[in-house]
Amino acid sequence: MFLHLGKDIVIPIKDIIAIIDANTAFKSADTKEFFQIAKEEGFIHNIVDEGIKSYIITEKVEKDKSNLSDIRTSIIYSSNISSTTLAKRAKIYNNL
Repeated sequence: MFLHLGKDIVIPIKDIIAIIDANTAFKSADTKEFFQIAKEEGFIHNIVDEGIKSYIITEKVEKDKSNLSDIRTSIIYSSNISSTTLAKRAKIYNNL
């Protein structure tokens, strides 16, 4: 199943690691540091620039065709949809 994050972005639910509320994300120094590093390294994909309500941390695993090892790609999406709404949607879709 898939989860709509806003605008034209839809991701597989199986790729989701965490859905984080934007208001509480930066209360911890460790979380601030994590997001700063992710931003510097280009892992954050902004769906919206203003009105960010949640961050969705994802990891996609694909097989390298040459040596069959796993290739992991991490992306953090920012969304204007609340973390509560996204979590409810993911749970509903996952239970179908």
